[in-house]
Amino acid sequence: MSAEPPEAAGTDRATALALPDGPAADRLHVAQVAVPDSLVRALEAELGADAVRVDEHSRAEAGRDWWPLTFTWALNGVVPMHAGVVVGPADTEGVAAVLRLASEARVPVTPAAGRSGVCGGAVPVAGGIALDLTALDRILDVDDRSLRLHVQAGVFGDTLEAELRTRGYTLGHWPQSIAISTVGGWLACRSAGQYSTRYGKIEDMVRALTVVHADGSVAPVGGAGPRTATGPDLVQLFVGSEGALGVITDAVLAVHPAPAYGRFAAYGVPTFAAGLQVIRRVLRRGATPAVVRLLDPLEALRHNYSGAVLIVLDEGDPVIVDAMMTVVDDVATDAEAERLDDEIVRAWLGHRNDVSALEAAVRAGWVVDTVELAGTWSILPDLYERVTRTLQMLPGAIAASAHCSHAYTDGGCLYFTFAFESGPGLDAKDAVWRSAFAAVMRAARETGAAISHHHGVGINRSEYLPEALGPGAYADLVAIKHALDPLGILNPGALGLPSPFLPDGWSWA
Repeated sequence: MSAEPPEAAGTDRATALALPDGPAADRLHVAQVAVPDSLVRALEAELGADAVRVDEHSRAEAGRDWWPLTFTWALNGVVPMHAGVVVGPADTEGVAAVLRLASEARVPVTPAAGRSGVCGGAVPVAGGIALDLTALDRILDVDDRSLRLHVQAGVFGDTLEAELRTRGYTLGHWPQSIAISTVGGWLACRSAGQYSTRYGKIEDMVRALTVVHADGSVAPVGGAGPRTATGPDLVQLFVGSEGALGVITDAVLAVHPAPAYGRFAAYGVPTFAAGLQVIRRVLRRGATPAVVRLLDPLEALRHNYSGAVLIVLDEGDPVIVDAMMTVVDDVATDAEAERLDDEIVRAWLGHRNDVSALEAAVRAGWVVDTVELAGTWSILPDLYERVTRTLQMLPGAIAASAHCSHAYTDGGCLYFTFAFESGPGLDAKDAVWRSAFAAVMRAARETGAAISHHHGVGINRSEYLPEALGPGAYADLVAIKHALDPLGILNPGALGLPSPFLPDGWSWA
């Protein structure tokens, strides 16, 4: 088969679940930092009046992202926290001007673009300035000889991939949120695409960044070569920093020739643990097909199969793809896996970016969310059993399922989905979500799994990060934050870092 570009999620950039007409209320219990009129005027003078928005609708929309819990809030005309002002510079110099003015006025700044994150990372917890980066939307250069792309941080994923395909390239980064997420957001949260076993996560693709510091100074980072031995990798310091250490305005990424050939297959195995063994053995033999995805029996029911389902897809040079799929078939045959109809893969490809079920569940009054944990092969079977069993035993449980979404030689990512019934009212729904999320985090701690694989930390994981990193490493992160942002203006609440704007942290209303 030819390797057709996967379908993107669409072109509607809107945050899910429109707010009702009229002013929205704030849900988080935090003293909002006011934005002085003098700062608004100074921002307008630097950027132009059209780049500065203070209307209720803009400030409310900038106060939320795709955190599923907040969908229920939106139905009730509630957002996590209004921004004081929304500012949209068009270039690095404009971003620098915003941060310089914010530092002088001691006003916090929360960088955001597509706001597709599901952990509250784009929420301006303390109010202040919402820094909208979507106007930084240009592809600056593609180096054919070196296969490098220079792109601004506000370019949306589907736009980027479509343009690259017209030039004969692909980034190979296909997150479910591709049509509502941007390059800068991918970098800020260490994003993973569904083809990561072939192309890697975003941190594997990045070669250089332009970062604006809290005081407005601009620092190009990296870029000298494909690999260096010139001290610590400062590029990776900012990748995953969620806007707390600096604002990424553009990046150099590695690209690939667009694939002209692809193959796929589906296999049935009796249990999720058996499927994990197949994936582990495929990777152990050195095969890295683009997609190696294992659905547990509950998720496999969507394909009318009574066991676990393994979906495998690869694309690229025919010789390499055929070799990869031969290894997969050899391992699957040795494990007595059942070869299933290819229509299962086609169905997955056709619906893999469909999130309509999430909105339907929220409107039905359920509490729903997803959590992705990464672990080594030694712990993944226990992690799966522990999380799904624990969730199923909680009051109000409707469903708890998982799939292995990303795989590596030493382990993989388990992506859990849960749904619960709850009593009426936001307090009841918040309590159910908190209980379920805490149970998943506890299972991660008890098994030694990483608490996040590609969704980042945001605010909903922030309380768990100090323990996850350990006291010494967390102290190092705090010290780095203080060195780069001594006034603490960048994204208060992100990564659970101390903030002068949140002396008591953030809390539920």
